[in-house]
Amino acid sequence: MPLAAPKSRPAAASDATRKIVRTTTVELVTTAIRQRILSGDLAPGEALRQEALADELGVSRVPIREAITRLTGEGLLTNVPHKGAYVAELSIEEVQETFEIRLRLEPWLFSQAIPHITEGEIARAENLVTEMDGAESGIWGQLNWRFHETLYVPAHRDITLQMLRVLHDRSDRYFRFQVKQVPIRQQSHDEHMAMVAACRKRDAKLGAKLLEQHVKIAAQQIVAVVEAIMAR
Repeated sequence: MPLAAPKSRPAAASDATRKIVRTTTVELVTTAIRQRILSGDLAPGEALRQEALADELGVSRVPIREAITRLTGEGLLTNVPHKGAYVAELSIEEVQETFEIRLRLEPWLFSQAIPHITEGEIARAENLVTEMDGAESGIWGQLNWRFHETLYVPAHRDITLQMLRVLHDRSDRYFRFQVKQVPIRQQSHDEHMAMVAACRKRDAKLGAKLLEQHVKIAAQQIVAVVEAIMAR
């Protein structure tokens, strides 16, 4: 389905306005391609057909190329000179490095957020846990990030939060393999609810400890799943 085209503007529109419109189109295209990768519609190793994507999304190839540059920077695509862009292959090393960084950032960020989190934010986080319980594997990772983001926003550490969003996006494509297993879903539910309870107690030390354990367990599970997939 073509992306919604920006509304036409008068010929006298400023350069700044044109840049905003163009940036919006690039963002829409980037989001569309990213979701296809994370959902598995574009499989690891699959080549991106720029012309076909441009036709399908109803845009020129310029925003497609800019989206490819952005997604390559996020680690979701691999750009091969003279050949084109391909969906990044599954990588155990990538999983391990991603979670090593998360282990250094997230417990600290959560401990900074807990003293400032509101009852409304705690309620939203709890509702997201419930939503995740019945979610399809293709969107579970998105909901997982929204849950964590809700818990971290009160820390007011925007740069760290942006870094973590990219790391969670890189992990998202692996989560869809992990969450197909019902016992893992239940375990994740219990761990998330324990973090919510730590927020209600305003216990930053406990929250950081719970989150550290949560990230370590997720890393172990996802590495095991990816190893099994790659061994097929």
